[in-house]
Amino acid sequence: MIRITLFDYGGGNLHSLSKAFAREDREVRVEPDPVRALETDLLVLPGVGAFGSAAARLAPGREAMQSAILAGLPTIGICLGMQLMLDASDEGEGAGLGVIGGRVTKIAAARLPQIGWNSIDDAIDPAFAASGLTTAYYANSFVCRPADTSVITAWSQHELDRFPAAVRIARCVGMQFHPEKSSAPGLRLLDALVTDLLRPLR
Repeated sequence: MIRITLFDYGGGNLHSLSKAFAREDREVRVEPDPVRALETDLLVLPGVGAFGSAAARLAPGREAMQSAILAGLPTIGICLGMQLMLDASDEGEGAGLGVIGGRVTKIAAARLPQIGWNSIDDAIDPAFAASGLTTAYYANSFVCRPADTSVITAWSQHELDRFPAAVRIARCVGMQFHPEKSSAPGLRLLDALVTDLLRPLR
């Protein structure tokens, strides 16, 4: 059985996300302890909540989680989960994981939050092509600004602000959108990422 662990930092969205990952060959569990959450084959950082409160829940295990991800623990971050991969956020106090250098800032747009479907542009991660995902569901006011743009694997734009839709570093993938709410292509994307991230290294 593949063990998939959703780290619970009190932000909700866990039921729909658990359902999206559930398969006969997978054991999906929810874990509020950031250190115990690392006892898994695949770590998921869910996507609903505020940066400050999530960072506070993460703090006791921040260094352990950072080390595990940098050492190769397969990880998927969704929306807020992707933002927690960076150093810090304008949304709230507290430190992110610092797995990807950079800061989270507010979208430069008049209409916020961005809620609804938006296009996925210039995707270079093969998982996107395999899933057929070209539009995705968003619910956010803040976005990631990585210092190294080479980690960006897809883009989106809201009004005049172009921002990263997805990032990847080694076995760590972040998505600003919600694949679990992005219909069948979003679910196929999650499956493709699970397969890819858990593939044995050559």
